[in-house]
Amino acid sequence: MFDKKTPRTPYGSALAMVELIYHATVREVRKSHGNAVWGLVMNMVQTIMLVGIFYMMFTILGMKRNAVRGDFVLYLMSGIFLFITHIKAMGAVVGSEGPASAMMKHAPMNTVVAICSAALASLYTQVLSMAVVLFIYHVAVNPIEIYDPVGTLAMLLLAWFSGVAVGMVFLSAKPWAPDAISILSQVYSRANMIASGKMFLANNLPAYMLPFFSWNPLFHTIDQARGFAFINYNPHFSSIAYPVLLSLTLIMLGLLGEFFTRKRVSMSWGAKR
Repeated sequence: MFDKKTPRTPYGSALAMVELIYHATVREVRKSHGNAVWGLVMNMVQTIMLVGIFYMMFTILGMKRNAVRGDFVLYLMSGIFLFITHIKAMGAVVGSEGPASAMMKHAPMNTVVAICSAALASLYTQVLSMAVVLFIYHVAVNPIEIYDPVGTLAMLLLAWFSGVAVGMVFLSAKPWAPDAISILSQVYSRANMIASGKMFLANNLPAYMLPFFSWNPLFHTIDQARGFAFINYNPHFSSIAYPVLLSLTLIMLGLLGEFFTRKRVSMSWGAKR
């Protein structure tokens, strides 16, 4: 309390915020596992197992003919990578430090830093895992050729951003009904195993089935990503504008809800009665 607080310029305040987010992101990355390399390996194993399971399922059920002409494993990975990135981003934001957390007792820390660090830590882990898996497959199994790498990466970032947006809505309502929000977030994650559209192409769906999937921003990003990744696929029933506009809307709603909750949350909410 005897420290003299010197006023910062807007530029200095922005740099201080970025530095704080960086250190909080490093903490989030290392929080899941003490050894950062082993944590990355575990994330890679999870991704490879999911690709292997879907490969066997497609082979046994004879669904390979429904895929895009090209590398079938790349077709699987184009859906699984975006699915995992979206779900992990949503889960990271929902599980970030809330306004009643012990971390908020430290003066520079706030909920914005906690949310940003959780989201960025999730993106860092997923992008690094994806790059290593793609490199190993490219070198050891089959050379990968992506038609538009920049567009494909942009769709990956959009899947991450939409996951953050959905997580923001869940996070803003979490202090009011933690058990219900936990269940709803799990239901959303499980529903996206099918609703994300990673197992099929939007162009192959009958018209009466499209409304069951077109509400999901992840469905649009995965379909558009395959349009960028494969020269033989041109998506007709998905768009980039829908997940962008929906994510921005959910972000605004989540920020409004988080601001409203932060002013009213209390440590006693979590106490047993």
